[in-house]
Amino acid sequence: METAWGSIDRKYPELRSDIHTDVLIIGGGITGILTAYFLHQKGVRYILVEKNRICRGTTGRTTAKITFQHGLIYQKLLKNSGFDTALKYFIANRRAFNEYARLCEDIDCDYEIKDNYVYSRDDRDSLEDEMRFLSDIGYNAEFCEKIPVPVNITGAVKFPHQAQFNPIKFLSKISEKLNIYENTFVREMIGTTAVTSRGKIYADKVIATTHFPFINKHGSYFLKLYQHRSYVIGLENAQNVNGMYVDNDKKGMSFRNYGDLLLLGGGGHRTGKPGGNYGELILFAQKHYPDAPVKFRSSAQDCMSLDGIPYIGRYSKNTPRLFTATGFNKWGMTSSMVSAMILSDMAVGVKNEFEDIFSPSRSILKPQLFVNAGEAVKGLATFSSKRCPHMGCALKWNSAEHSWDCSCHGSRFSEKGIVLDNPANGNLKK
Repeated sequence: METAWGSIDRKYPELRSDIHTDVLIIGGGITGILTAYFLHQKGVRYILVEKNRICRGTTGRTTAKITFQHGLIYQKLLKNSGFDTALKYFIANRRAFNEYARLCEDIDCDYEIKDNYVYSRDDRDSLEDEMRFLSDIGYNAEFCEKIPVPVNITGAVKFPHQAQFNPIKFLSKISEKLNIYENTFVREMIGTTAVTSRGKIYADKVIATTHFPFINKHGSYFLKLYQHRSYVIGLENAQNVNGMYVDNDKKGMSFRNYGDLLLLGGGGHRTGKPGGNYGELILFAQKHYPDAPVKFRSSAQDCMSLDGIPYIGRYSKNTPRLFTATGFNKWGMTSSMVSAMILSDMAVGVKNEFEDIFSPSRSILKPQLFVNAGEAVKGLATFSSKRCPHMGCALKWNSAEHSWDCSCHGSRFSEKGIVLDNPANGNLKK
């Protein structure tokens, strides 16, 4: 078993001829499906295409925590982007949380109300800064000195009454009547016309929800994003932690239950760089849960933006009919819902109140930009017999997952050269 969630059994047809539509959505993960769902509700003519099967990528490997507590994001936004941006980010993600609650009332998807905790092992000051901002906006978070997981902490910030669910059960129902084509690979974009192996899709507007945007000539996403890999193991009969817990440090551990499983996450690292991988999780489990067998293991990666805010909206200033959503910074559940609400409005010409703070065209002059640029230069200058077809960076062997990984932009390939993760849009050349 690769994940706790299962897969969507329903199959959708492959596109086999030319077709016209008002809106084309490329990418069949949670963001694309939710966007299609909202367009369907609005009566818009649309199609969604997925190169493989829907929800078989990052969506199928999420830990599926529905929360508007995204690490200690609010004090960071307050410092770097100002009070108004931090407040709008909070309101947008709380609205997304409420939309999940509304939809899940009528869907059997193991939706459960749970408290969410962000803890720190060594930075109590940041926790207290977060509490001050939340107090200023009138949100009643709680400060906790202890949490019931085997980690030594300096404290934790608790958001009560958040939620967790099975995302595949949820999306199986949401996608039931949507206009979806699977096994339909977009090889090339000519304006807003998508070229596939069996035909062309003529669209008035295009929304790319492909995790990492795949069109290089617009938006400079190869500079604005990097990818971070993370790992999860499912332990049987380990501990009921009765909540959702995550370390504010990207390299820390996360915890939540699903049925009789404890989902333990961690071992994270920048894609293409060394990290703890599964070994770190196995060692932690052997120490703290020695009698709990590992029932599954899975891995995924997340697109990380320069400033902690996703890129949602027009692909670039010069592409008024091309849109995207990416850079969710490990918080894909509410971010995908925010994306769907914004993009479905923009696709029909409605101004969304949150589109400005998420605009992909905002300033990129952030410290992370220079880190990303440095990694790209090193990747291009490093000798390797295998090069990434995305932009030519050197590939490094990932012994933990038996894959060739790119540290520049996060593309990954199997031992045989089959593309596993984008932005690369094709296999390695033999």
